[in-house]
Amino acid sequence: MLEGSGIPSIVIKSSSILDLQSEELKNVGVPTRKPVVAIYPNSFADHTGQRKSNGQFALFSTAITQAPEAFLIRALKHSGNGKFWRVVERVGLDSLTKERQIIRSTRVDFEDQSEVKPLLFAGLLLQGGVLSYDQNVLSGGSGARYLGIGSSKQYREDLMTVSLRLVSVSTGEILIETSAQKSLLSVGLSQDIFRFLDEGQRLVEVEGGRAQNESTSIVLQSVVERAVLEIIKIGETKGYWEIRDEEVN
Repeated sequence: MLEGSGIPSIVIKSSSILDLQSEELKNVGVPTRKPVVAIYPNSFADHTGQRKSNGQFALFSTAITQAPEAFLIRALKHSGNGKFWRVVERVGLDSLTKERQIIRSTRVDFEDQSEVKPLLFAGLLLQGGVLSYDQNVLSGGSGARYLGIGSSKQYREDLMTVSLRLVSVSTGEILIETSAQKSLLSVGLSQDIFRFLDEGQRLVEVEGGRAQNESTSIVLQSVVERAVLEIIKIGETKGYWEIRDEEVN
């Protein structure tokens, strides 16, 4: 707590987007048989319609990335150190299909008898999206001044919510549905000096401050990983896959 303020102390940890935010998802157990899952371009999208927050003029940039499926694919590919899911390419399916057609036509022209291997089909689909990005759900601050010397601290909290569901391709049944939330924090610190010198004839004013905002991309990656981890846990409970007791190399 901030002393004498009744406001919770806020610390924003620095993270890298190059690593999974969830160690539990990274080290999750390996299934006896890897589920094959597909992610289509519109399967996991931004449904918030939120724009970047600005109180002075209109901004048309979106609050979050317009390719959130990249974080979902990344979470799947790195689950269990890359040994849990088999993820098939569907975001660039048009390009993939055209390239395979070029290979086939080229081999026919040069009388190459080797065949192009069939595409791996998925038995499962993952769908969902970013449902909401609620800005400024909580804000506050504290400060003190004594003899013209003061300091203050302000904070703001936003909230991001995602939904994820696992769908059977063979039946179209929604097997698992889950949601996850995570907050985004912004903190500002400022200090200032306001003093009169030489019997009130001269004024000295000094201000300084620092602001730190939690990365929207890091938070989105983290909340997607939470949803994927929940899908894995529920799927194991329902018997859709079985986790090995010990990892086999």
